Amino acid sequence: MKQVPSSLRTWFTIHFVVDYLFAIPLFIAPAWFLSLFGFTVIDPVTARLVAAALFAVGGISLLSRNESVDAYKALLKLKIIWSVSAIAGLLVSLWQGAPKQLWLVVLIFALFCGIWSYYFLKLR
Repeated sequence: MKQVPSSLRTWFTIHFVVDYLFAIPLFIAPAWFLSLFGFTVIDPVTARLVAAALFAVGGISLLSRNESVDAYKALLKLKIIWSVSAIAGLLVSLWQGAPKQLWLVVLIFALFCGIWSYYFLKLR
């Protein structure tokens, strides 16, 4: 029976921290936080919905860090789908003229997508 690598458990904790570092200011002060990324037109409702998704995906990383291999496989699938769809949406937004600072967010999602994909293949 496969074991969950301790490094993957560590990445789940790191993922929690990164998601919450973005989610908290996005939820509390969306206009201020998104202005740091060059946005001038901000919908606080949509921003808070994104923050809620980050709270959920990051929070499940922390709450599930001691789960079984099967739980990790399911969560890795969710995280891969989340990151790939987020990357696609961000790239379309950049193509349509979103601020160039958004590339930092694309890179963060791409990094995590690579990590999740690596571990998903390793646990298969």
